[in-house]
Amino acid sequence: MGIFRDSVEKATANTFTRPLPKTPQAQMRFLVKTAKGTRAAADVLGISQRTVERYLTGQIKRPRAELAARLAEEVRRRWQPRVRARVRQKAATTGGITIETRARFGFTAAPGSTDDARIRLITQHLPPHYAARLLDAHTAGATDQQLQDIAAEGLQEIYFKDRGQRAPGLQVAFTDIDYIELDF
Repeated sequence: MGIFRDSVEKATANTFTRPLPKTPQAQMRFLVKTAKGTRAAADVLGISQRTVERYLTGQIKRPRAELAARLAEEVRRRWQPRVRARVRQKAATTGGITIETRARFGFTAAPGSTDDARIRLITQHLPPHYAARLLDAHTAGATDQQLQDIAAEGLQEIYFKDRGQRAPGLQVAFTDIDYIELDF
């Protein structure tokens, strides 16, 4: 995954109303329930059906590190889908999304302006139509660069152009992301 995809997933995970199952046995039980069977859960994890059954009965208590990571990721991905959908819908229709980032911003602007790229720390709330575009692209499997371009366009219009009040013709380049965090 990329930095933007991870940020969207982390923001979504912060909205969960119940904690994720902690033990491998509880995680496996949840995965078997959502995958609708031990065979389907085994296929998702790339292990045998018998191994899944051993986790369910408690014969195996500690998975290998690689399997533990895959199991935790699958559980996180399937956890509380209705809560996840409700939060995304609210962000896309009424709430918007807040981006906090430290990255290099450069500009293409009128001659005589300072267009040298520099590192900036920006925290900006983007309106719902940018949140909708970002979340729809994420759901459709957009690349990190495509998500970055949508965020750059939103920051350009809202932060740098002040919703079209200044800097007509300004084009923002959003590169060298140190970190980015999203919040619904």
